[in-house]
Amino acid sequence: MYRIVVLPGDGIGPEVTQEALKVLRAVGERFGHRFAFEEHPFGGICIDQHGVALQPETLRRCRRAHAVLLGAVGGPKWDDPRAPVRPEQGLLALRKALRVYANLRPVRVYPELASASPLRPELLEGVDFIVVRELTGGLYFGKPKRQWDAPDGPRAVDTCLYRAHEIARVLRVGYQLARQRRRKLTSVDKANVLATSQLWRRIAQDLAREHPDVQTEHALVDSTAMALLSRPRSFDVLVMDNMFGDILTDEAAALAGSLGVMPSASLGDGKLGVYEPIHGTAPDIAGQGIANPLGSILSAAMLLRHSLDLPVEAAAVEAAVARVLAAGYRTADLAPPGQPTVGTAAMGDAVVAALAEVPAAAR
Repeated sequence: MYRIVVLPGDGIGPEVTQEALKVLRAVGERFGHRFAFEEHPFGGICIDQHGVALQPETLRRCRRAHAVLLGAVGGPKWDDPRAPVRPEQGLLALRKALRVYANLRPVRVYPELASASPLRPELLEGVDFIVVRELTGGLYFGKPKRQWDAPDGPRAVDTCLYRAHEIARVLRVGYQLARQRRRKLTSVDKANVLATSQLWRRIAQDLAREHPDVQTEHALVDSTAMALLSRPRSFDVLVMDNMFGDILTDEAAALAGSLGVMPSASLGDGKLGVYEPIHGTAPDIAGQGIANPLGSILSAAMLLRHSLDLPVEAAAVEAAVARVLAAGYRTADLAPPGQPTVGTAAMGDAVVAALAEVPAAAR
């Protein structure tokens, strides 16, 4: 029995999460597993109901689970930066409390979606890399962090703080992945300007000597931003700090064709992880049943692989998604003008149907 805490969140979060659960149930039926799902309010909806973005009892339940499946949080209703409680506080608190410090964001270009990307098709062929984003340090967590009025006008400060062990542990995750892939790691920093990046590079250089079997390169974040669009095939595993990872993975979504197909896994030293698509709550389409659930479904595949040690089942889900795309199923974010589209639930149904047809060899 695998216990999974489900935090659907806000906007399209509940819609796409429902399809991921549908696929997990189908996995259970096909492969003989039992999943116990328990759902809790989280983010903006939790603020409305309980006055906080994350309830203590929800956090306790997450700690006891095998994995956490998350939708998305936030929206215009809770966007006031002066508000004492905001949805993002729940997300940051969850990551910190569960000690998930490495966010894995795979970027794979499906051949059938090449036309959905603004890049030329010849640049996209064979693109398959993974970004490892440090998740619990840097600008998002450093103190002091505040705004105040000074005699010469309003001021604000954010603090970027990194400790050597925080950098080393996320780089080690990257090296572990690189050894399972094409043995190339790109450490991304801004060492020509930032003291934290200078420390980052120093630690990365030390670890490179410990991993002579992996080709290590050091790249500045601005040049990496350009290279992601000009030579994306050259990357295998990229490791970077919290803010750089947040920004560059949204850019990388242009390669895949849409944020809607981008999954992620947030991991720590144990098996417990938090799994979520990288897209936001998309309040403009929430409730319309047209959101793309593939990012959430592929996040569920990562959950099977990393937290439940079910790689065969994870591969089957990924193969089912590839089959559905090859068959021409498209949600609105993926379809060229004039091409038929399917809704959120229909896309989930198509993946479930394809899962039943994945041959034993692909399992």
